[in-house]
Amino acid sequence: MKTTIKLLAIIAGGSIILASCKKSSDDMTTVAATVYYQQQDQMGRPAINTVFVNAAAKDSFNTTMPSAMSGKYTSKFKTQLLALNPGYTTNLLTLTADQFTGVLVTDVLTATTSNTTPTTFYDGTNVLTGRALADDVIDVELTLIFGGPTGASNPALTSDHVGGNDKTFLTSFPYLASPW
Repeated sequence: MKTTIKLLAIIAGGSIILASCKKSSDDMTTVAATVYYQQQDQMGRPAINTVFVNAAAKDSFNTTMPSAMSGKYTSKFKTQLLALNPGYTTNLLTLTADQFTGVLVTDVLTATTSNTTPTTFYDGTNVLTGRALADDVIDVELTLIFGGPTGASNPALTSDHVGGNDKTFLTSFPYLASPW
């Protein structure tokens, strides 16, 4: 008798478990569709895209692979550089218009992996080895475009006159201070 009761208890318990696992068509979950994302913007170096690519070419530039940018946009970048600064000869980095255009046209942010070279946009010695939070990227770019061989030409055009960050950066991740 005890064996029969145990057997009935096992069968009843198993039935309850199986019944609870069984799903009706109302319970079926829908499998989510695969979503594909498409790159819509290039911003390796801030303001380069904004300054050197006209509105009609923005979508094309923003979806061009960096390896193809030079072939498609070098002449347009050089034309824009010389339109912005018709007296351009070389810049603070001693780059001619052709050389500087070659640096700018591939809109990627290079970065150093060296332990001895600091990550910086420009610190007077190291150039375009990345970008630190405190780097004044816009002033560097304006100086390279308008500052001439010494960086001192056209002083009214070599700064956006925006000082440093209004809050101190944190020393650990996420590094940015709270906005308020």
